[in-house]
Amino acid sequence: MEYTTLFLDLDDTLYPHTSGLWEAVGGRIQSYIEMKLNLCAEDASLLRAQYLDQFGTTLNGLMRNHQIDPMEYLDYVHDVPVENLIPPDPELQTMLASITIPRIIFTNAYLDYAMRVLKQLGISDLIDQIIDILALDFSNKPDPKAYDRALTLAGNPISARCLLVDDRYPNLMAAAEFGMTTVLVGDGVVEGTVDYTIEQIHDLTKAVPSLVRE
Repeated sequence: MEYTTLFLDLDDTLYPHTSGLWEAVGGRIQSYIEMKLNLCAEDASLLRAQYLDQFGTTLNGLMRNHQIDPMEYLDYVHDVPVENLIPPDPELQTMLASITIPRIIFTNAYLDYAMRVLKQLGISDLIDQIIDILALDFSNKPDPKAYDRALTLAGNPISARCLLVDDRYPNLMAAAEFGMTTVLVGDGVVEGTVDYTIEQIHDLTKAVPSLVRE
């Protein structure tokens, strides 16, 4: 397969899930729910899990059921010390530099936060486009509307020639419905099949060598 577009998830995909960064964001999400809805920690945790399962993000559940201000939420939950939790990644820089097709971040996170993560990893100049929750008009993976929107924003590439790299199986299954090739990073739960499974993002071009053109 000759791919034309590479979609890359951000959190727990471009950096190891052991970094603690996503846990830091999760802690901020937890405290936001407790604060805004006046819930105890246990009830807030249960509600967060429910919304993640039902809507794909906590944000969409809070917007639909509690009319929270999405920008207030995004600013609050992404106020984490990115620079203290993930180091620059020369190996990732080298791997991404070897890929000549468009490299697009496709994330449920917020643009400002995504840019901070990319800068800290040292790959800002190796990413061609960032499609964040604002660009998606608050649709989010795995909602099919998010993939429709992402494809449009990416210039309408043929979906069968696109590849999505993500750490969450539901996001990959939604991509597969569009005919995209799917790559699962890390030890995420697989309930069916994906096209490729890799332990870390650095292994992407080893698993899919056609991404590197001679």
